[in-house]
Amino acid sequence: MPANTTDSSGPSEAKKPGRKKGRRARLIVLVLVLALVAGVGYGAYWSVSTVRASYPQTTGSITLDGLSGDVEVKRDSYGIPQIYADSDADLFRAQGFVQAQDRFWEMDVRRHMTSGRLSEMFGSGQVETDSFLRTLGWRQVAQKEYDEVLDESTKKNLQAYAEGVNAYLKGKEGRDISVEYAALGLTNDYKPGEWTPVDSVAWLKAMAWDLRGNMQDEIDRSLLTSRLDQDQIEDLYPGYPYKQHKPIVEQGAISPVTGKFDPEATPADTIGSATPQGAGEGLTTQLAALSDTLDEIPALLGPNGNGIGSNSWVVGGAHTTSGKALLANDPHLAPMLPSLWYQMGLHCRKLSATCQYDTAGYTFSGMPGVIIGHNQDIAWGLTNLGADVTDLFLEKVSDDGYLYDGATKPFKTREETIKVAGGRDRTITVRETNNGPLVSDRSKELDKVGQKAPVSNAAPDRADGYAVALKWTALQPGKSMDAVFAINRAKDFTTFRAAARNFEVPSQNLIYADTEGNIGYQAPGKIPVRSAGFDGTAPAPGWDPKYAWKGYIPFDELPYEYNPDRGYIVTANQAVIDEEKYPHLLTKDWGYGARSQRINDLLAQKIKGGEKVSTDDMQKMQMDNFSEIAALLVPELKKINISDPSVREAQKLLDGWDYAQESDSAAAAYFNGVWRNILKLAFGNKLPKEMRVKGDCIYVPPAKNSGPADQQRKLVRECGQRDGDTAQPDGGDRWFQVVREIVGDQDNAWWKAPARGREAALESRDDLFARAMEDARWELTSKLGKNISTWSWGRLHRLTLTNQTLGTEGPGLLQRALNRGPWNLGGGEAAVNATGWNAAGGYEVVWVPSMRMVVNVGDWDKSRWINLSGASGHAFSAHYTDQTDKWVDGELLDWSFGNEAVDASTVDTLTLKP
Repeated sequence: MPANTTDSSGPSEAKKPGRKKGRRARLIVLVLVLALVAGVGYGAYWSVSTVRASYPQTTGSITLDGLSGDVEVKRDSYGIPQIYADSDADLFRAQGFVQAQDRFWEMDVRRHMTSGRLSEMFGSGQVETDSFLRTLGWRQVAQKEYDEVLDESTKKNLQAYAEGVNAYLKGKEGRDISVEYAALGLTNDYKPGEWTPVDSVAWLKAMAWDLRGNMQDEIDRSLLTSRLDQDQIEDLYPGYPYKQHKPIVEQGAISPVTGKFDPEATPADTIGSATPQGAGEGLTTQLAALSDTLDEIPALLGPNGNGIGSNSWVVGGAHTTSGKALLANDPHLAPMLPSLWYQMGLHCRKLSATCQYDTAGYTFSGMPGVIIGHNQDIAWGLTNLGADVTDLFLEKVSDDGYLYDGATKPFKTREETIKVAGGRDRTITVRETNNGPLVSDRSKELDKVGQKAPVSNAAPDRADGYAVALKWTALQPGKSMDAVFAINRAKDFTTFRAAARNFEVPSQNLIYADTEGNIGYQAPGKIPVRSAGFDGTAPAPGWDPKYAWKGYIPFDELPYEYNPDRGYIVTANQAVIDEEKYPHLLTKDWGYGARSQRINDLLAQKIKGGEKVSTDDMQKMQMDNFSEIAALLVPELKKINISDPSVREAQKLLDGWDYAQESDSAAAAYFNGVWRNILKLAFGNKLPKEMRVKGDCIYVPPAKNSGPADQQRKLVRECGQRDGDTAQPDGGDRWFQVVREIVGDQDNAWWKAPARGREAALESRDDLFARAMEDARWELTSKLGKNISTWSWGRLHRLTLTNQTLGTEGPGLLQRALNRGPWNLGGGEAAVNATGWNAAGGYEVVWVPSMRMVVNVGDWDKSRWINLSGASGHAFSAHYTDQTDKWVDGELLDWSFGNEAVDASTVDTLTLKP
């Protein structure tokens, strides 16, 4: 633990690059902090020393008990650390210490979130969230993983990391750790406790929750039954367009000889297997009146849906200017401060049996190791595979238990006590069935899923419906933490695949490249095998054994590729493999492939044209703003006969537009306004209120499941109930496909809409397009002004970075001091530059490429990277958002890896001593 510190900084420090600029920035923000005196109230006085107290020491030396030798922490001008040690234990102990220096507030909030203990920090407003998370039991599962499942070497690394965190905390008051603790101390006597290894493991559960697959789609399909028939629902969930958008794996099958997936096998050789297809019709009928959504269930990484994804692609050395493989990755998550990612290098000075790591990349604060990046031999990236790993089960319950296979089974129960800052403790009882915890006990929305399902055999403790249980692979102990360390150590594709075998939850697409010029892909994950006739697209009857999971797809039967003939691999949340060529059901709810196909097209165009792909090309592709839906619709919109001169003026913006959604483009602004209004007129106004955005009130016929008195009324006023970043239609590439399939049919029923006030009813596609163009003109006039020469997409499509705790819930002046922005952005929904927005809710950015990297495999020091914000979680540090402007402009920073490159870029060196 820290006993002595010495600071070797002195006059020479000012000569180092980047120091003066950083100090001036800090002085400016100190003025802002002092202004908080009036905003926070309570008579508190925040001095300059309060703010500076939490800044990390980055030069000189610190004594750290437990080290076996000196550890160097070298930071560049952006505060990004590279750690050098002589043992694994020292390396991870130092990683814990350094991440706590920069990000402990974030780490502390995150561990309280994953353990359902936010109320201890923030009071009674978090009790509902804590209750739901306690019901899921993430912390209990993480504890079992640590106690019973993980390798001893993994546990040693986790323990060393925890010791490093606690070494940083020892002897510090909250104000010495982060300025947020000083703010929290004005209303709360909370003091951070010691870090544990299980705190690190539990974060993987939070990741898995927001990357869990189709749970929201499962609910939405059921909600739609109150207003739409089955054919209409199928219109809104079309099949994956394999002919237009290539899957990740384009060849290969399960070999009948080995029983394993073989990239060289043909589909005709596949094993006959019972592939689950379709939900039972009887159950669909029973679920015709679901009435609410999962809005209140906490989304920890951002809105769950088509936007949560990523891009990654890898190009073999035969097709690159360097002759070496190139690998790009940019995960799409909610914008937040600090960024989810933390850039870092972990280097053993000499690789040996006791010091096994020489790796760098993107980590999570609070978790040891590197999640995405490279070591000295291989590079890897991740995108969300989107496998369906959750199912909701309706349960017939009574005081004695739940019905299963004709008999009443007792609940598995546990008591949970929630401590509340400034209030009394709350106690809840968690009930579990064989299908998982009863989430309807905690969630008002899921409770109504059961309550309002029309049933002939009512559950005894429900007025007229069922309880709802959640079955989810992440609620079973697994070995994903083992996989993280094994990937960090992997040397080739064989050891990489062996590591991927344990990457169970969340299921991710793993792409690969190595210094020998090989490229590859592996689909890992714990993916359930369902019974024939049950495809996981709607809630299932939990009392019926035929709907139970039958096991998991064996890892050896999951698709992979290695050096495909085309010379590149693209993963961007599209289908993994054509379902007609593969016997196992991975999901029915893929992303629809707009981003992946654009990347495929750009690579194929270059390679087939005989050109080589450069690092600059990869970087440029990450900023590609092309709109697939604009390319489909604009030719039709330009044909519409518009008589209103103001609307015609806006229509002319589309002439000559190349469908690129640049920030300064007026055409992009207008088209996206038209697209938003097409969706509203054709689909949004026909959806149930539970899926429409809050505040959107319209007159509609009574729902199919309403009572006889309501049915006699011609129209009822209904207001939307869903948050703007999760409402429908969100405008993602599922909606691209919905519209693509009907755009050629002028008289399709979806284009029809009733009269509105003095405006006539819409009877055709062109009628609806004309109305959407008119509505968009006046919507944008209200937002951007009447003069269209001043319009730009970036003025509508803005990014604000928000501190995820006090930046959203604290006093207004405190929020303004902790948050940053806005920035005007290009890009858009389902573009490669995936600055997502929800068309139902508005144009603001709700998810982003949370980082970007281009790895020059084997020539590591020519790699490039960028983070959304910066290395520091301290709101007034020079490194809080010092990468954001470059991120907005599509720039990447040089990424030093080798000793000489790191030394050349180092501006601060801290030595940790035993």
